[in-house]
Amino acid sequence: MIWTCNQTTATPAGTVAWGSAGTGPALVLAHGWPWSSYSWHRVIPTLAQQFTVYWYDMPGYGKSEKQPEQRTGLDVQGEIFAFMLAHWELDRPRVIAHDFGGATTLRAHLLHGCEFDRLVLMNVVAMRPWGSAFFDHVGQHVDAFAGLPPHIHKAVAQAYIEGALVSPINKEDLDALIAPWTTEDGRISFYRQFAQAEERYTAEVEPLFGQMRCPVHILWGEDDPWIPLDRGRALHGLMPDAGFETLAGVGHLPQLEAPDRVLTALTSFLMG
Repeated sequence: MIWTCNQTTATPAGTVAWGSAGTGPALVLAHGWPWSSYSWHRVIPTLAQQFTVYWYDMPGYGKSEKQPEQRTGLDVQGEIFAFMLAHWELDRPRVIAHDFGGATTLRAHLLHGCEFDRLVLMNVVAMRPWGSAFFDHVGQHVDAFAGLPPHIHKAVAQAYIEGALVSPINKEDLDALIAPWTTEDGRISFYRQFAQAEERYTAEVEPLFGQMRCPVHILWGEDDPWIPLDRGRALHGLMPDAGFETLAGVGHLPQLEAPDRVLTALTSFLMG
């Protein structure tokens, strides 16, 4: 496996774990919630044949630092994405964003002045409303959920993650997605993410979507149970110059549900 987070960097939001591989133009991968950079591990080997690929676990996620009272909302994530680009000394990288990696990278571009060569938005959190009824419920009762016994918490986290999928994924992949949330600090961080989710952080950038300064391609798993295809079409309506492509029979996690199809869909755009 090429994917590993064997490097660490101190950031204003805590220590971040990251990795890189390959040679060629810079390509940065931005994961979402409740994932980690591991979610990219099946597409990284092919991408690294053409690009220098960078990935990191966002603060509060994966192998990155998780601390009580740590701020990890979308406002912070946008700032840290900009911080990591500066740390890597990347001027205009290509970027692929998934889930709330969309809002993260859009905030970095539209609010923090980060320039991209091109941007892929894949099943992203970018527009209101977002979050399910369960998402809202947990956010209102974080202390009660944070106190669940470990085996019940693991079952909740697993059921939540499986609820994003339409196509089955490898059990090893599922276990690796769940694992960061089953430690003591991971369990606390898992529920803290619900509490810090605020739609105002997408509301701030929605009016700016017509001002993108780079080519954009929107890629959407058609059967996404979390962020329906209509939301992808609405996003395209606010970015009319963007490309728009769908993946039939795929849910919210295309890079693990259908990695080969994702790579095929992205090749011409990324290499153009």
